[in-house]
Amino acid sequence: MPHSPDRPIRVAILISGRGSNMQALAEAVASEDLPVDICTVLSNRADAAGLDWARARGLPADVLAHRDFASRAAFDAALRARLDALAPDYILLAGFMRVLGADFVRHFEGRIINIHPSLLPAFPGLHTHEQALAQGVQWHGCSVHFVTAVLDHGPIIAQGAIPVLAGDTPDSLAARLLPVEHRIYVQTLRWLAQGRVRLLGDGRVAVADAPHRAWAGAVLFQEAPHEQE
Repeated sequence: MPHSPDRPIRVAILISGRGSNMQALAEAVASEDLPVDICTVLSNRADAAGLDWARARGLPADVLAHRDFASRAAFDAALRARLDALAPDYILLAGFMRVLGADFVRHFEGRIINIHPSLLPAFPGLHTHEQALAQGVQWHGCSVHFVTAVLDHGPIIAQGAIPVLAGDTPDSLAARLLPVEHRIYVQTLRWLAQGRVRLLGDGRVAVADAPHRAWAGAVLFQEAPHEQE
């Protein structure tokens, strides 16, 4: 792994909006005294609500607006330079709504982690809750994965699932899934801080002393999935 086990890991968290996953990560670092140094909360949008939340809690927060650059490649180059100066061990994407170019991803290979609201490899890209309902799946979920040059197809670290219930809408699915997202992203950060996450040569992920890396939402224990009408 890119960090030394005798010091806290440095993480940069990238957001584009309210950053609820960023908030869950930061609260876990503070409440659990995890060996994690959040070196920046960085957004591509100056109006991202998560920036105010981070600043109010004393976290370093800054903006690198993508609209200030003439091309995607120029923005990627500036973002790369900003992150190189901060020297994070890991870059955690938490609702960062920009597709990162292949050169950027290769530069930080094995160090960029994302959370995606589907059970990858199903439903990459946007509108995952709508896709799940349109396909009639009985289970929906979220995945924490390493980022590669192929969108939403990197090696999976952890997943969480919820049943799709009769009458679900994209909004209700998103609302029930969000606490599961928080749970698996925080657990991933714990594993990273403990040096337990390892990329295998075959492109899969191993986590020491964690044979099971999937969770179900609490609703699973309240009612089983219903058949769709």
